[in-house]
Amino acid sequence: MNIALCHFRVGETDGVSLEMEKWKKVLKELGHRVYLLAGSLGEEEGIVLEELHYQHPVNNKFVANAYDRLSDYPDAEAFREDVLAFAARIEEALCRAIDEYKLDMLVPNNIWSLGWGLPAGIAFAEVARKRNIACIAHNHDFHWERTRYSNPTDACISDWLEQYFPPKLPNVKQVVINKIAQEELLKRTGQPSTVVPNVFDFTAPAWTLDDYNGDFRKVIGVKDNDILFLQATRIAERKAIELAIDLAAEVGKPDNMKLLKESPLYDGRMLGDDGEIVLVLAGLQEASAAYVEGLNRRAERQKVKLLYINEWIEATRVTRNGKKLYSLWDAYVHADFITYPSVLEGWGNQFLEGLYAKKPMAVYEYPVYGTDIKPCGFHIVSLGSEHTVDEEGLVHVESKVMEAAGREVLRYLQDGEFRSARMEHNFRLGEERYSYDALKQILAGLFKTPVSKS
Repeated sequence: MNIALCHFRVGETDGVSLEMEKWKKVLKELGHRVYLLAGSLGEEEGIVLEELHYQHPVNNKFVANAYDRLSDYPDAEAFREDVLAFAARIEEALCRAIDEYKLDMLVPNNIWSLGWGLPAGIAFAEVARKRNIACIAHNHDFHWERTRYSNPTDACISDWLEQYFPPKLPNVKQVVINKIAQEELLKRTGQPSTVVPNVFDFTAPAWTLDDYNGDFRKVIGVKDNDILFLQATRIAERKAIELAIDLAAEVGKPDNMKLLKESPLYDGRMLGDDGEIVLVLAGLQEASAAYVEGLNRRAERQKVKLLYINEWIEATRVTRNGKKLYSLWDAYVHADFITYPSVLEGWGNQFLEGLYAKKPMAVYEYPVYGTDIKPCGFHIVSLGSEHTVDEEGLVHVESKVMEAAGREVLRYLQDGEFRSARMEHNFRLGEERYSYDALKQILAGLFKTPVSKS
């Protein structure tokens, strides 16, 4: 089949773009011809529909008037007519693309689930209805999960959200990324769906120490005998990085440091008198200044060394203006332990990265982890599944939970055999459940393609 994977943007580092690349690779292996169709392509090749652009000025105006204040129109009817006129433009452009590329199937990503592109959602639904083209809606996030879309300025917007996000059509199959979304979609719309989890390429060459990343610790200011805790996520409030600080503080208590200094670490290193625990934050800062200040205060109070290293991290290894930059995978190579304390995730890509890197992880059991991932039987250090929020907006878990987590971390840092056996178990389980082969099995069923395991 000729399949178009559709989104507002592709070729970027957002989660949707990354998952689309994985689907593209697997669908091509299944024998399909796959196109990317979006408002912008980045460095990718594909079909451009400019009206779909994520930051199209016309759509930005629609978003502001739909969810903030109806300020650019004399009344709701004028707004409605403008949205429908823009939807007609998208519909026409999409029909041209279908004809030109002889498309057999559309796979809209978030176009029918978020309320961001009202005209896009309407246009795709109208094309699906009029052309009767097969569609698989890949819904990563739903509008009812975001406060941004919870207070429309007029009833017509609520009607559109109900009718088109997602649409209920006989030629449209629904896909979600977790069981919670599956249950909520069924409850709200009566539509069944298939859960397709995020996946990772477990067959890729292992991330290892090499000539390029050998100086990584020195460059970012971490000694060879330090214990490096890596927080690989972006810096955002829902990532609850304060729990990583608490864990580093727990492991860094005098009695625990005494234990760590008495014998070699899991890899034979000695901590020595000057070895310390360093929490390294590799991700881009997307949080408010107040949140970051709160993190810094929490770290200072608990005497945790915190390093922000995103200036050294790029999507791939590159030298820019004479400055050598590293990939996130280089950071994983040097990590002794991974922290993943998010209180809310749609799935958990950094969790999959930790499995692949064969690194032990401390995980807060966010809702989707509990429903979709925990039953698989991975070995993690649990930060619990309940938390409170203080007056600064920072997250806390009970001290007994953090103390138990600290004891488990110590074993991973000291016992090489225990660590290796558990990480190998995690890798094999991840390979079985969340590899490209696992994705191929699911997509073969969705797209009705015979498949043999590679």
